[in-house]
Amino acid sequence: MQNAFCSPGGYIDRIGFSLNGARGVIDRIGLLVAASRQAGILNVFLQNGFSADLHEAPGQESPLWHKSNALRYMRDHPADSGRILVRGTWDYDFVDALRPRTGDLVVQKPTDNGFAATELDHLLRGNGLNTILVCGISTNVGVESTLRAGYHLGYFGVLVADACMAVGPAYMQDATEFNIETFFGWVSAVDDVLDLLGAHR
Repeated sequence: MQNAFCSPGGYIDRIGFSLNGARGVIDRIGLLVAASRQAGILNVFLQNGFSADLHEAPGQESPLWHKSNALRYMRDHPADSGRILVRGTWDYDFVDALRPRTGDLVVQKPTDNGFAATELDHLLRGNGLNTILVCGISTNVGVESTLRAGYHLGYFGVLVADACMAVGPAYMQDATEFNIETFFGWVSAVDDVLDLLGAHR
């Protein structure tokens, strides 16, 4: 949960998407993170963005160069070049309420998919894990991309729906939940996960 996706003045806000609901998502993820730490369950924080030289999207031969809203925004707003989803910037950093702690893992990812060009698969398998609970912003981009990829790699994927927020029209949340539950995994809610973990609320 980076400033880019959750905070006023961040990437999502700058390109014109609503942040309504983001505060509630941050709070609900905070409950999940605290309960999973208490239960000894591994938390993995995915951090999406680019190196300062943007070598992950080297030019027009890369589809990322064309489709990344962050890269397009920086090209259209030269004064913000190097400030949107770039490592070392406020935009790239985690929100204060959800910072990794000792024992958590941080995986930097250059695309929406948490498994693509990252060590996520290796880290999960190395910890003997075959189930992933995924939450965050945005449901219909990074969250869904990661759950789909995990399914194809053999992971049992669970979308914690009320700890997510879609970017775009409201129906995108419903559509993504339908896709995941019908084709790629399972859909749950924060209270269900907390009950399973025996967390006190």
